[in-house]
Amino acid sequence: MAVYALTGFSLVSLLSFGYLSWDWMKPGLVADVPTGPMEKSLPPAFARPPHIIFILTDDQGYHDVGYHGSDIQTPTLDRLAAEGVKLENYYIQPICTPSRSQLITGRYQIHTGLQHSIIRPRQPNCLPLDQVTLPQKLQEAGYSTHMVGKWHLGFYKKECLPTRRGFDTFLGSLTGNVDYYTYDNCDGPGVCGYDLHEGENVAWDQSGKYSTFLYAQRVSKILASHSPKEPIFIYVAFQAVHTPLQSPKEYIYRYRSMGNVARRKYAAMVTCMDEAVKNITWALKKYGYYDNSVIVFSTDNGGQTFSGGSNWPLRGRKGTYWEGGVRGIGFVHSPLIKRKRRTSWALVHITDWYPTLVSLARGNLSNVPGLDGYNVWPAISEGKESPRTEILHNIDPLYNHAKYGSLEDGFGIWNTAVQASIRVGEWKLLTGDPGYSDWIPPQTLTNFPGSWWNLERLTDGLRKSVWLFNITADPYERYDLSEQRPDVVRALLTRLVHYNRTAIPVRYPAENPRAHPDFNGGAWGPWASEDEVEEWEGGGGDPPKSQGKKKKCKICKLRSFFRKLNTRLMSNRI
Repeated sequence: MAVYALTGFSLVSLLSFGYLSWDWMKPGLVADVPTGPMEKSLPPAFARPPHIIFILTDDQGYHDVGYHGSDIQTPTLDRLAAEGVKLENYYIQPICTPSRSQLITGRYQIHTGLQHSIIRPRQPNCLPLDQVTLPQKLQEAGYSTHMVGKWHLGFYKKECLPTRRGFDTFLGSLTGNVDYYTYDNCDGPGVCGYDLHEGENVAWDQSGKYSTFLYAQRVSKILASHSPKEPIFIYVAFQAVHTPLQSPKEYIYRYRSMGNVARRKYAAMVTCMDEAVKNITWALKKYGYYDNSVIVFSTDNGGQTFSGGSNWPLRGRKGTYWEGGVRGIGFVHSPLIKRKRRTSWALVHITDWYPTLVSLARGNLSNVPGLDGYNVWPAISEGKESPRTEILHNIDPLYNHAKYGSLEDGFGIWNTAVQASIRVGEWKLLTGDPGYSDWIPPQTLTNFPGSWWNLERLTDGLRKSVWLFNITADPYERYDLSEQRPDVVRALLTRLVHYNRTAIPVRYPAENPRAHPDFNGGAWGPWASEDEVEEWEGGGGDPPKSQGKKKKCKICKLRSFFRKLNTRLMSNRI
C-alpha cells in the first residue's frame, strides 16, 4: 500500500489539538435569553413524559467538537456531552435528505424510495405521504410539536410541508442550503428564490437576521409560551454549519490566527452554533423544562473537508460511505439518565431515535410495523447492550457503477459495481464506488489552496470494487481484509441481497421548471396544483415541462434590495 503523508507534521501533533474552556452558563451573543422492535415501558423515574429537544447540525465534521480533540471551541457541547452520555459508535447517513428521512421515519432509505442522492428543489418529490412520522406519533402521545430550521424533505405540494407532516409550528427553510442572512437559495444560474417560511407562509420580514441567532431565539420563544406541565417536542435542525461559510464578525475574530480562511470561517460558525445550544439549554432551565427533559444532539453527515470541515482521523468526507461520511457526533444529555457522565460504545443509528423517543413519550408503536430502528434508551441510560447488531448504510442502484465491479467479483450473488455498504457486528463491507477515500487532517496551518500538502492519499485500490474492514479494530479503515477473509465478504454480500429484496423502487423524478421561484412570487415553496398532482399520481404521465406564464413577482425588488444590502454588510464582516 503506497501512502503519501505530510513530512514534518506528526500524527501525534494532529491528534493533540486542545480546546479552550468557557463559562458555559454565561449568556451568549446568540439570543435574548432572560437572566433570571421495542420496549414501551418507561423507567420508574419518569413521573411524566419527558420534554424532548432534538438538535441536528448540518455538515459538522466528526473532528469538529472539543471533546474529539478539535481546535474549535465548543464549550457547551463539551459540557453537555460530559454530563450525559457520549455516543462513540453512532452512525448517520452521508448526505442531508437521507439522514433526515431516516430520523423522521425510523426506516432505511431503501424503504422510503429515497436511496439516491437528495431531494432537489425543483423535483416533484418529498418524504412519502404514507409514512407516519416521528412528530405525528408524538402528537398522538399528547405532545406539542415544533420544528425550527432546515427541512429538506420536499415541498412541491402543500401536503409535503412540515406543518402537514406532524409539526404544530415551523420556522425555517425548505431547501438544502440558503444564505444565512438573506435566505436566498440558487439552484443553478438564474434559478434563485427566497427560502424562509413561517408555517406555510413566506417569512419575508425575517430577512437580514443570521439564521443561527434567529432559530435559537425562536426556540426560546416557544418554551416561554408553552407550559412545562405539558410535554413538548422541539426539532432544531440548524442550518449551521453548511455552506455558504458565513458568520458574524466577532466570531471570526476569535480564530484570526487560523491560516486557512475556510477553516477560520467554519470554526466561527461552529462556535456560534455552540452558543445557540447554550442559550437553548439556558431557556430550558429558565422556563422550568430542564429537570424533565431529554436533549439529543446529532450531526447529519460527515464534514465537507473542502469547506473547512474535518473528520480526522476518519477516512473520507461528506457524501461517502467511509467512516468520515457516516460516523457522527452524537450524545444525550438528560437529568433522567440513570448512568451519566460516561462514553457509550453501543451501536446506534439515526433510525433508532424514532422508536426510542416514541417509547419515552409513552407512544404506541404497534401501528407502525417494519421499523428499521430500535429502542436504544436502555443502552443509553443504563449501559445495557444495544439491540442493534447491524446497519445497512445504503444500497444505491442509480449511483455511477464502479468500472471494475462485476457479479463475478460478488461470488455470483451480488454485482459489486453497485454502490452499497453494510456493517454487521465488527465487520464493514463496501461495494461499488464508496466515494472520495483520503484522510485529511484539520486544515488549520496554511491558506494554500485545498491544503493538499497535509493530505494522506492511497494510490492503490483504484481497480477495486470490494472492501472489508474490521471496523472495531480498524476504525480508520486502513487495512482492507477483503482478500484475506472472503468468507466474511460472502456473508455480508448475502445480507445485502437480503436487504435489497425488501427495497422499494427509487423515487428520483426529473426536475420541473414549474418549480422556478419566478413562477411563485420569488420564493421557493409548493408549486404543484391539486389537478397536476392528481394527474401525475393517477398515472397521467410525468410532470409537465412547462406550465403557464410567470406570475408577477411583486416583492422581487424588495428581495433585490436586501441582497444588495447584505452584500455591503458582508464586506464588513470578514
